[in-house]
Amino acid sequence: MIRIVVADDHTIVREGLKQVLSAASDFSIVGEAQSGHEVLLRVRDLEFDVLLLDMSMPGKSGIELIKQVHGEKPKLRILVLSMHQERQYAVRAIKAGASGYLTKESAAVQLIAAIRKVAAGGAFITEAVAEQLALGAMPQTEGLPHEALSDREFQVFRLLASGEAVSRIAEALSLSVKTVSTHKARIMQKMSMSNPAELIRYAIKHRLIDDLDSEGS
Repeated sequence: MIRIVVADDHTIVREGLKQVLSAASDFSIVGEAQSGHEVLLRVRDLEFDVLLLDMSMPGKSGIELIKQVHGEKPKLRILVLSMHQERQYAVRAIKAGASGYLTKESAAVQLIAAIRKVAAGGAFITEAVAEQLALGAMPQTEGLPHEALSDREFQVFRLLASGEAVSRIAEALSLSVKTVSTHKARIMQKMSMSNPAELIRYAIKHRLIDDLDSEGS
């Protein structure tokens, strides 16, 4: 029996996921979480095999949460279920400790197979993500400018490119305005850009933002 914890801040989504998973006789839902704080409580209090994790939840979420969960329970398999397309976060999620990355739009078709694969010790990623991971592991390979950003810088970059003000980003990520401003300056420097308009054009060109972004919400 594969024991699963479902983590998503939307009750309707959690209920829908549980309904899909109920079709598999070898699955057992042993817990739920609707925030990053609750995810950590379940990880510490429950014994289970797979964490089905939404990338965007209240409190600690995304790459930061994956790193902490993986650090506390390295053997726990994490399958990320995200509204964000693979090119935006998949490689970073895998490097942070996730065992698979699945977009919500494809979840209905692939979810059961993905959980079984990661529970068995495998990885559930597309060929495109596998190629990006392989290229990143090769010596002297030059990637795109945004790939040089840290995970936090990339998070701030996407919010800036979505048109968010520094003060709003600070509030959403529970950071000081000064810290966000420092991240912004480093991002501009690393990407050799001089103004936010260039960041926006770059993000659109490389499809790093989407119309329904809810980063930090």
